[in-house]
Amino acid sequence: MVSEKSNGCPLHGGGAAAQSLMGRLLEEVVGSQHVYGSDAPAGPLDVWLIDDRGTSVHVTTGSDGCLIVEESEPHTGYDMGDWGRVTVGAIGNETPFADHIGESILAVWEEHEPNTGRVALELSFPRGRVRCESWAEDLRLTRM
Repeated sequence: MVSEKSNGCPLHGGGAAAQSLMGRLLEEVVGSQHVYGSDAPAGPLDVWLIDDRGTSVHVTTGSDGCLIVEESEPHTGYDMGDWGRVTVGAIGNETPFADHIGESILAVWEEHEPNTGRVALELSFPRGRVRCESWAEDLRLTRM
C-alpha cells in the first residue's frame, strides 16, 4: 500500500484531501484571468469552488506541474504593468462548472505522478463530470 503522503507535491505539500469535496453543494465559481491589452482574457489561471457553507476550495497549478487543491479565499486582482493585469471574479458561466452550479459533488478521482504529486482531479456531479488538470503548468478544465 502506498501512503497518502507520497501523493503530495514535493514543493507544495498534499493540500486539501480531495475526498473532503464529496457532498459539497457548488454555489459559485470564482476565477482569475490574465488580461493583456485588448486581447481576450486568458485563463482561468485559478478557480475557487465555493460551496453552500461559504467554504472556498482553490484549484490551480504549481510551477512544478502539480495540481494544487487547497482551502483558501479568492485573492484580489493585481496589475502587472506592461504585462497586463490579473482580474478575479465570478466566472461560473465561462467554465465547465457552469452546468453544475447548484449540484452536489458525488464522487472525486485524483491522478498522481511519482515526482510531481497530484496532476488531475475529476469531480462527478449528477449531470456530468469536470476534470481539472495541470497541463504544461497551466490549469485546464474539461467537461466530461
